[in-house]
Amino acid sequence: MIHSCQGGGGSDEATGSLFIYVDLEERVPARHLLRLIRRIVNDALAGLDGDFDAL
Repeated sequence: MIHSCQGGGGSDEATGSLFIYVDLEERVPARHLLRLIRRIVNDALAGLDGDFDAL
């Protein structure tokens, strides 16, 4: 799903959208390498939660 946000101050259609939000879960295929990397990083960060809490 893509959501757009118009620039503030008016409805000047010549300027178009200022931001476009893309749901990355929909864009990255289920078997893409980025998903494996994300799991590895999330697991590593979860293991560091106690260290971060101590800061």
